[in-house]
Amino acid sequence: MRKQLLGVAMAAALALPARAADITIAVGGAFTSMDPHFFDLTPNHALTWHVFDRLVHPDADQRPSPGLATSWKPLDDRTWEFRLRQGVTFHDGTPFTADDVVFTFARAPNVPNSPTSMGQYIRPVTRLEVVDAHTIRLHTAEPVPLIPQMMSSFSVVGRRQGDGMSTSDYNSGRAAVGTGPYKLASFTLGDRAVFTRNPDWWGPAQPWDKVTYRLITNDSARVAALQSGDVDAIDAVPTRDVARLQKDARLSVASRPGLRLIYLYVDSNRPQTPHVTDKAGNPLPKNPLMDVRVRQALSMAINRDGIRRQIMEGFSLPTGQAQPEGAMGYDPSIKVPAYDADGARKLLAEAGYPDGFAITLHGPNDRYVNDDSIAQALAQMWSRIGVKTAVATAPASVFFTAGGVRDEHSIALTGWSTSTGEPDTHLSLMLSTPDPQRGRGTRLRPSHYSNPELDRLVDRALTTIDQEAREKLYFEAIRWGFQKELAVIPIHHQVNIWAMRKGLAYAPMLSEQTRATEFSLAK
Repeated sequence: MRKQLLGVAMAAALALPARAADITIAVGGAFTSMDPHFFDLTPNHALTWHVFDRLVHPDADQRPSPGLATSWKPLDDRTWEFRLRQGVTFHDGTPFTADDVVFTFARAPNVPNSPTSMGQYIRPVTRLEVVDAHTIRLHTAEPVPLIPQMMSSFSVVGRRQGDGMSTSDYNSGRAAVGTGPYKLASFTLGDRAVFTRNPDWWGPAQPWDKVTYRLITNDSARVAALQSGDVDAIDAVPTRDVARLQKDARLSVASRPGLRLIYLYVDSNRPQTPHVTDKAGNPLPKNPLMDVRVRQALSMAINRDGIRRQIMEGFSLPTGQAQPEGAMGYDPSIKVPAYDADGARKLLAEAGYPDGFAITLHGPNDRYVNDDSIAQALAQMWSRIGVKTAVATAPASVFFTAGGVRDEHSIALTGWSTSTGEPDTHLSLMLSTPDPQRGRGTRLRPSHYSNPELDRLVDRALTTIDQEAREKLYFEAIRWGFQKELAVIPIHHQVNIWAMRKGLAYAPMLSEQTRATEFSLAK
């Protein structure tokens, strides 16, 4: 009888949230700041989207749509004009004008201690011209066809609210005053943010009076919170739990293939690398990852379909390139690399490592779907070809600091999702010679890979206006960097999974961001 009563109580808890117009969402990706410019990181973008708008809003399929800008057009191949939305106010009542865009452009690339800034989206603009309070012109030194998409990649903050403010002021809430659909009520780093509906937002009316946005990085705890009714919805559903949750009559599950590439960063150009030795632990005279045959061997030793079946429960798309099928830049001629352990051993021997070597694989354990399990599987696969592999995974905040800021990794499991819908940032961040002033090879992924000829090809791709011609250049660069040179080693594209109580509907974004704006009461 007690169990029956408990079951009834749990069902009632899942039937409705605390109030019909409140929602509690638990996410697995660790957000690190309420400062929208601090870190170009998907969990941060999803969090701060509630408070801050962008000039251009990407739609569910990552296509540009009006945001704080109602329209845009090229005046010539080096000038874009944006018309700004009139009648918009910040949460404190201050009118939004072109001066706030000027302030944003000055601040966003220059936030102190940023692991990776918004500079890659802003630095192509060499001059910002204010025509009037609601018209701006963006001047570039060379043709930049993706200016509208770049303007969808960072938030606009107000001069009055942000001038002289630091990241800590945004985290405290003092400066976290935007034009977005929700106002910040409170923020506790590492725990949660609480938002209240902004009744004056210019966009569609939001159904939620209050949004509690919780961080629960532990997969089991996140699922348990949903099942107990502590939260109404979760993202990053562990693949092992999908079938069980689908059978629960109180819950529903949604999924969508995304743009998130899971891949291996490779320290391919430093003569010495910190976490590679011989099998006895002695330093090697030269970094073996500099040899493309070694990188090819590591790739060939990966059973991508085995990872899809045994670890991802079918919720991944094995790949050998930057973009998934159907996306701009997907090249049908690039096949998924075949698993070939014998061929991998032969390549290692040809490269001068017939007995292999020892390496440490770093990665996060709470950022991507099954990231720790993937790292452990890779270690086993590489050990079978003679590469003795230790695994060192850590919380995302620790992992990104060690790899991005301190440059301590030799090879690392990580992920990337383009914010433009095109593979432009894959080329500029992964394949280009590091040049932060041009937004190339930012500190987050310091592979040290450098090839001047490929740099020239990337530059051509990123400055070609014609879409068909630009895609052909993407193909060429991706074949070179992802297939021939293996500047990075692609593994798969994630399929993103959400679960929620019955009575809620969710419209998944291609970007994988989890936001209250995509949840609604089911009709």
